[in-house]
Amino acid sequence: QVQLVESGGGLVQAGGSLRLSCAASGDTFTNYALGWFRQAPGTERKFLATISQSGGGTYYADSVNGRFTIARDNDENTVFLQMNSLKPEDTAVYYCAASKGMATNDDWYDYWGQGTQVTVSS
Repeated sequence: QVQLVESGGGLVQAGGSLRLSCAASGDTFTNYALGWFRQAPGTERKFLATISQSGGGTYYADSVNGRFTIARDNDENTVFLQMNSLKPEDTAVYYCAASKGMATNDDWYDYWGQGTQVTVSS
């Protein structure tokens, strides 16, 4: 099993940046691809980005491609989401998740963090 704990959320003005972190413990970190998702109130959870076990492969949702960057540090068992040019519509709870392979569908992810709130003011 993998335990995931997100951090780095908060309140930021539109146009600003935030860097989310997700620390993993438990099973071998490099066994898993990682993903970031978000969920705004009253909406379904949505895929944002995923990264391969080695970190050499990444894939983004169109809505964040070019603004968000996913990265991982396999020595520190941590995955990051750098978020730039934030918009009010980016306001949501952000989750990291672990899967056996890169995926955009949340059904493929076996382990989830508790989430961190990101609020972007206009």
